[in-house]
Amino acid sequence: MNEALIGSMLASTFRVSTPLILCALAGLFSERSGVVDIGLEGKMLFSAFAAGAAGAVYGSLPVALLAAMAVAIVLSWLHGLACVSYRGDQVVSGVAVNILASGMTVVLSIAWFARGGQTPAVAEHVRLASLWPGVMDAFSTAPAIARVMAEALLTHNALTYFSIALVPASWWLLMRTRFGLRLRAVGENPQMVDAAGVSVQRLRYAALTMNGGLCGLAGSYLVLAQSANFSHDMTAGRGYMALAALIFGRWRSFSAFFACLLFGFLDAAAIRLQGITISGFGEVPVQWIQALPYVMTVVLLAGFVGRAVAPSALGKPYLKER
Repeated sequence: MNEALIGSMLASTFRVSTPLILCALAGLFSERSGVVDIGLEGKMLFSAFAAGAAGAVYGSLPVALLAAMAVAIVLSWLHGLACVSYRGDQVVSGVAVNILASGMTVVLSIAWFARGGQTPAVAEHVRLASLWPGVMDAFSTAPAIARVMAEALLTHNALTYFSIALVPASWWLLMRTRFGLRLRAVGENPQMVDAAGVSVQRLRYAALTMNGGLCGLAGSYLVLAQSANFSHDMTAGRGYMALAALIFGRWRSFSAFFACLLFGFLDAAAIRLQGITISGFGEVPVQWIQALPYVMTVVLLAGFVGRAVAPSALGKPYLKER
């Protein structure tokens, strides 16, 4: 394997992993507070639509990002209204968010843009560009290992670096701050938190607000960094992959991060391996290659979901004692 392919694969892994990292961290805050979030997929999808629509209409990157985050936060609040305020079933509420997003994005895109479920492409100046576009030219005469590392680490946009920086930041927030201690306590023993005079609902809504903001960034990345416009169901199960990474990572920031990198690597490899031929077998069907990340998702969930210890109060509505 030559250096160009190695560098390209590593760079693709980080790029493909970015929305997974953001979405997994979103799920981390929600589920550490005791709220199951099956709706990661739907929030990411609706925020991708919001970013595509706002970016195409207003031609502004900040407006596109804010629209995506606002939509995802509203969906998180709706999820909270159903399962925190009114103590509904958290899984059913999350599935409802997914169904709502899948249908409404198509209806709104057809009604507003009449493009068969797509939004117009956002302008080039609205898209997320590499922070150092000419970095590879500067390393053209460098040793092979330096060129590989430069392509792998220095060819990304600001949101990719932000997602990586969020991993230690989220660990610090959850493990080294009073807010994080209370948030984790709500997910383990909400009665104790309530007895200490801290609002369980307020903490869970705070977690859901952070959850929505990160889902909004994840969805906007798909449009502003990868595809340039919104298309029907463009998330393609990434929300479920992020949830699988969170479970595989045992609800820990760094472990979930590495699981996201694994899924990102498989996704990048699936793109590279399309058209590959095996001696005695012939060309491997494209569908088999594209299914690799999803097969790994099922394998990891089947092998680890029973052994991963979830927060004790996860999925359990809290009823305040009178």
